[in-house]
Amino acid sequence: MQQLIYFIQKYRYFLFFLLLQFIAINLVINNRSFHKSKFVNSANSFTGGFYNKINSITDYLHLNKENLLLINENLVLKNKVEKFSQLIAEIKSKKIDDTTSFKQRFYFIEGKIEKNQFGGNYNFLTINLGRKDSISNEMAVINSKGIIGITEHVSNNYSRVQSILNRNSKINARLKNSSYFGSLMWNGIDYNILQLLDIPRQAIIKSGDTIVTGGMSTIFPADIPIGKVIDTEEGSSIKRIVNIQLFNDMSNLKNIYVIKDFDKHEIMNLENNRNE
Repeated sequence: MQQLIYFIQKYRYFLFFLLLQFIAINLVINNRSFHKSKFVNSANSFTGGFYNKINSITDYLHLNKENLLLINENLVLKNKVEKFSQLIAEIKSKKIDDTTSFKQRFYFIEGKIEKNQFGGNYNFLTINLGRKDSISNEMAVINSKGIIGITEHVSNNYSRVQSILNRNSKINARLKNSSYFGSLMWNGIDYNILQLLDIPRQAIIKSGDTIVTGGMSTIFPADIPIGKVIDTEEGSSIKRIVNIQLFNDMSNLKNIYVIKDFDKHEIMNLENNRNE
């Protein structure tokens, strides 16, 4: 404390000069629109650059985590490639007609999330994919851990995605270990917990059971991970609510995949055909 008092006494004139300079600069900025605009622009430029550097450092620090996710995804893909290679070999060994072709139904498009909203009742995300990337409305958005949402509005370079954390969201889902289906919705309370409704009462549900997409629509393919059962709320005789803990942390999302269904329009035209 004594040294601080000594320092102030020794440099009191210089410190008083700095104080006057600060007051003078503040008066100039606040009373002159030109100087004020220049200062604001400079400050914005500085803070923008600062946050850009911070984001770069944060991304770098999370490289190990991102690399681990990529390694796991590559492992899954390698296993699938091996599985299909064996399947093709078996088909060839049975001398199937050469005219037989294998048609790919789903195509995955990689992108990133630009903005993620998860604090309201009707949340949306913005992704860096648009019409130029073959994105259209009502396409599934997922990542390596599970479902994220459905594209709703698309521009040339970006798309707005209706998050699964949206009170209007309703997705077909089922128990992985059975064929019982239900509707996945969100009650707007906890952004990590969704509710599975309309599951028949005869379905046996246990804590820890895995929930996946049902594949009953032209948006999400079947068997995409969603989460695990936490508990079941018994309501009326016809109503049962199953609480689902998501595999995804919806507050911490980065890389995504948008799924294009090549058979979507054919199926929709067939279903909309009223001629019997």
